[in-house]
Amino acid sequence: MAEVRKIAVLGAGNIGGTLAQRVAEADLAREVVLIDIVDGLPQGKALDIQESAPILGFSCRVSGSTSLDALAGADIVVETAGLARKPGMSRSDLLGKNAEILRGHARAVREQAPGAVVLVVTNPVDVMAYWFRRVSGLPAQRVFGESGTLDTARFRWFVAEALGVAPRDVVGFVLGTHGDTMVPVLSLTSVNGVPVPKLLAEAELRAIVDRTRAGGAEIVNLLKSGSAYYAPSASQAELLRAVVHDEHRLLSVTTALDGPYGYRDLYLGVPARIGRGGVESVYEVDLTPGERAALDASAAAVKADLALLAALPAP
Repeated sequence: MAEVRKIAVLGAGNIGGTLAQRVAEADLAREVVLIDIVDGLPQGKALDIQESAPILGFSCRVSGSTSLDALAGADIVVETAGLARKPGMSRSDLLGKNAEILRGHARAVREQAPGAVVLVVTNPVDVMAYWFRRVSGLPAQRVFGESGTLDTARFRWFVAEALGVAPRDVVGFVLGTHGDTMVPVLSLTSVNGVPVPKLLAEAELRAIVDRTRAGGAEIVNLLKSGSAYYAPSASQAELLRAVVHDEHRLLSVTTALDGPYGYRDLYLGVPARIGRGGVESVYEVDLTPGERAALDASAAAVKADLALLAALPAP
């Protein structure tokens, strides 16, 4: 298995900076580089992280840059850059602006790091992962998105909180989009093998599903300014560990579908095995009729967003 020498993080905001810290502290690569257009931001955060090395004992070298040339030779690229939706901005406005940002990044990855595995975080992640792969021309298995891993973590915590059990003992999946149409799969959720529907009343389960779907918005409303980054960066670090250490983890990620679940030419959150080459295989799980209908609605929402991209210039 080839050593992961370099991880590049595009975007040095709260998510990108916190992720770089997690990567460095876990020594997931020899080098992690933060890249951002704001001069001083990636360099300052990189230096701050690097100065913690003598205390925490990691060997990873951390650097910052405003040049996409810093992508050169990266084994893994994490795309966190992009705009958050602001008041008065339509969904098509957000899609268009973020697609333009990712267009330049995807072309740079194609030129500077053509062998990289790419993890897309930028929202709407299902559409942006599709767009990044299309523009970059990289193999589909090497471009996937983080969404279900974060949503699943939130879902598992809400279940654990309701039952008063250890969060690690809760097993489950959230499929579909990273948005209002996500699908927490209650039929596959258990606590050390005990099905959750046997442990919680239907009303409690409905409340947990609703809270999971609004998980990001709940934090935004509490913060008043900004959005979540501790749990998202932890989710991304989990995916990076699976790639770096070739762990063959079964995780919910946004990945290319061209047949599984009956969908084609689409990126959507489903269970997939993650290893050194990215997405190794997609797993089709048994869903109840209601869950399957919800997943179809999720796929339809992504297709509607993809239609908005059709008006953009070709990659």
